[in-house]
Amino acid sequence: MLSIARSELIQIFRNRSVLITSFVMPLAICAFFVYQHELFEKIGSLGYVAAILMFTVCAFGLYTSSVTTLASRRQNLFLKRLRSTAAGDASILVGLVLPVTAIALVQVAVILTVLGVIAETPANVGLLVVAVLATVAMMIGLGLATAGLTNSPEHAQVTTLPVSLGVIAVASWVGISGTDDLTLLKRLLPGGSATELAVDAWNGGVAVGDSLLLLAPTLAWVVVAVVLASRMFRWEPRR
Repeated sequence: MLSIARSELIQIFRNRSVLITSFVMPLAICAFFVYQHELFEKIGSLGYVAAILMFTVCAFGLYTSSVTTLASRRQNLFLKRLRSTAAGDASILVGLVLPVTAIALVQVAVILTVLGVIAETPANVGLLVVAVLATVAMMIGLGLATAGLTNSPEHAQVTTLPVSLGVIAVASWVGISGTDDLTLLKRLLPGGSATELAVDAWNGGVAVGDSLLLLAPTLAWVVVAVVLASRMFRWEPRR
């Protein structure tokens, strides 16, 4: 698994297009939100800004990169070669997505730290970490499921748009308008409860127990994504 992850990390830094579209562009968008945090705080709150930063990295960085990586490795028959080794399917998948996951986690940590330094620190750091980890798990699962519908890295530019734009839209809707109305709908949509959890963690004022209940919809999406991935992800037969 670690050897696969090491090889994948090297390939990422050699591929300029992946670096730019999946890592540089999300960071540029996040830099804009951090720079204009006072404006967006008036629209929503600092918690809203934090949630948007989190989902920008996870949607356009982690999710898109994982789909592109898996589609590329299937197209160039790298998956087929890996399955001819002693590595299990789970180890192969973990090895392939581990580098992009680690990069995304570092990016989120750095960006949210910068926001906390120049604006205001989160009320509950631990709860914010839980929100980030739940979001990362959900986006990885959705990435594996989408990869089953993606034939090539070029095709990934199309197949990833609905989910990546959808979760950003949901995060913006929930972060700006809150969940006082249409509560169930907003929390059940992918990214809705994770956004509310991130907002609560940053802004404070909500009991930790009530906030942790918001994990249920996000974890449900993780389960749904894993089930979809198990049914949709295409493996080359083992030799």
